[in-house]
Amino acid sequence: MKKEKPTTKKPAVKKISGPVTEAAEEKIEIEEKNNNRYFEEMGKRKTAKARVRLFTRGEKVFLVNNKPYNEYFPILELQKIASSSLDKMKLCERFRIQAIVKGGGMHAQAEAVRHAIAKILVEINPIFRKRLKKHGYLTRDSRMRERKKFGLKRARRAPQWKKR
Repeated sequence: MKKEKPTTKKPAVKKISGPVTEAAEEKIEIEEKNNNRYFEEMGKRKTAKARVRLFTRGEKVFLVNNKPYNEYFPILELQKIASSSLDKMKLCERFRIQAIVKGGGMHAQAEAVRHAIAKILVEINPIFRKRLKKHGYLTRDSRMRERKKFGLKRARRAPQWKKR
């Protein structure tokens, strides 16, 4: 006996002909505005990961997890670390930047954002590579915390020894 394949009918799609309405024109304009060109890279530092999108068009803002970066990184040092690759290339107010950061601490997250932005800048203009490499922004800092060993308090810290 042969098994019969079930047949599924696709719903018929109606094509509307005629003049385009104003609502449809507005929708097309919104899609064109949202269809901005952007570059995307991942930056890493310890356990922190940053996915950064650098838009060439649009309002020039720097957002980290949908907050302004000076609000997300309240310490001035962290703000400088996050934007330092842009500062070295003198491109601070040229792009709209969206970063999504996960894991690690605040310092590691700021360095992960810096790493991702540096990778994007090299993708945009390969001439930037030499200066960014010189400052160490293209090198992924792979130092991780050592795992805890059995019988110890931490990775190497032994329990306190007591003679009596």
